[in-house]
Amino acid sequence: MKSVFNFIVKPLNERYQNSKKIDNKELILNTDIFQHKFVSREAKVISTPTAFNTQVKKGDTVLVHHNVFRRFTDIKGVEKDSKNYYKDDMYFVYADQIFAYKRYKSWQSIDGYCFIKPICSDDMYSTDKEKPLVGIVKYSDGTVDVNDLVGFRPTSEYEFVLDGERLYRVKSNFITIKYEYEGNEKEYNPSWT
Repeated sequence: MKSVFNFIVKPLNERYQNSKKIDNKELILNTDIFQHKFVSREAKVISTPTAFNTQVKKGDTVLVHHNVFRRFTDIKGVEKDSKNYYKDDMYFVYADQIFAYKRYKSWQSIDGYCFIKPICSDDMYSTDKEKPLVGIVKYSDGTVDVNDLVGFRPTSEYEFVLDGERLYRVKSNFITIKYEYEGNEKEYNPSWT
């Protein structure tokens, strides 16, 4: 089974990640379909498009847009699958809905995207725990180096949790400055991840 312009993927686990295990007990975090933060974003690639070559290969784990697996209710209140749904828990995914792929236990950014780890705020008068619009590059498409300290445009970040770390997905052309890395910057990772 192949698609001309789309990837075909399956959710890695389930469509939603509504619970978390804590000390062998399950804590339910969400009970509705509207919260995008609880939609699963990892998928396994079943097939790649035939119309063009891509960095992503069959069998890779990919990080996709939250609307791929999301369910919604229509104007009549009927629950429906996203427009990406194909059949048998398989989904069509456009190339611009994939942000990173994992091969051989290592994540790689898709061209055009970087993943940035927020850093702790050093402003003693601020109530914010992290420094706004600044972070350390964890995964890069090559436009900046991994471990660079960078700044990015407001509202350009989109939050993901990858391997237990909270990261921001930022388009590479929205990275506006590279700071000198002093080495005393601490990465910020909240306990809920």
